[in-house]
Amino acid sequence: MKERRVWTKWFYWFTFAVAIIIIYKTLDNFTEIKNGIGNFLHIIMPFILGIIMSYVLYIPVRNFEKLLKKIKKIKFIQKKARVLSVIIVYLLALIILTLVINYILPIICTSVIDFVNHFQDYYNIISEKITNLPDDSILKSEIITNTLTQIGKINITEYVNIEKLTQYAQGALSIANGIFNFFVSIIVSAYILLERGEILKFLRKITNAIFEENTCKNISKYFHRTNEIFLKFIASQLLDAIVVGVLASIAMSFLGVKYAVLLGVMIGLFNMIPYFGAIVAVIISALITFITGGFSQAIWMIVIVTILQQIDANIINPKIVGDSLKISPLLVIFAVTVGGAYFNILGMFLAVPIVAVLKVLIGDFIEFKNSQKHIAIKN
Repeated sequence: MKERRVWTKWFYWFTFAVAIIIIYKTLDNFTEIKNGIGNFLHIIMPFILGIIMSYVLYIPVRNFEKLLKKIKKIKFIQKKARVLSVIIVYLLALIILTLVINYILPIICTSVIDFVNHFQDYYNIISEKITNLPDDSILKSEIITNTLTQIGKINITEYVNIEKLTQYAQGALSIANGIFNFFVSIIVSAYILLERGEILKFLRKITNAIFEENTCKNISKYFHRTNEIFLKFIASQLLDAIVVGVLASIAMSFLGVKYAVLLGVMIGLFNMIPYFGAIVAVIISALITFITGGFSQAIWMIVIVTILQQIDANIINPKIVGDSLKISPLLVIFAVTVGGAYFNILGMFLAVPIVAVLKVLIGDFIEFKNSQKHIAIKN
């Protein structure tokens, strides 16, 4: 017995020493390990993009599949509902992408280039208007004056010009490692959507092999709930952004606002960030409209866009999003603030569904603990 304890002690210290050596070697070769991971991620990037693409397109594919399965008169359509739904969604995505590239993107690029070329003029207009204000005006405060001075020092043409836009486009394409990898991503996403049932079955088999029955049930339960929250949130926010962006662009075009489409697209994108996004978008749009069209047009723009955002918040968004998240506004604001502080815009966007998932987990944990206490009291 004593000999066994000695061996156990030696084995413990031997394992501890090996662990320290492994940690030391890992830290000592951290750059090489980091480069290795980077190269591996670069190689599998088409598959990562394919997974993201299939995740975004899952809801429309599923909805089309359900719709096609209802057509009972034509057996071929029922039998091939999944394949046909994938083809329909990808064709629609291609049509939308073609329309955006041919009609919307040129307008946005033209607006951006025009704004950049006239940036100094707009800055001079603002400076002149603020200079003519009374000395006790809040707009003549030290903070605003210093901010304007810093803005005046910015040479925006260094950051946004035709050459830079081309470089940004090339950089975006390089993420997919060229056109070939982009098509690989599309093929991967299509196969994932077509074979999603088999993929889930395989994952269930692995889970059942590793974990106990109750653990498998919990993993399956929370996987589906988490997936539902993320899918509904991402898909609904994208759709809501498109609706708001289109309506804002049309409304501002009727008002004769310069850069109406560019501002509408910006409002739609910012609207995806709960609470803060809509406010920031309106402030930026109002400032640009004030500079380019005057005070009256800026006021009308604020009124119209605010009405649109209220219609969206009270009618459109609830219809699209529904009550899938069911979290309080205070928790949403907290999530967006923390997410933005640590992970910038992506954090602000993903913070809400992550908090919704955490709320579900914590709620179930509290319910489980309370039920255990009640059982203990009864016994």
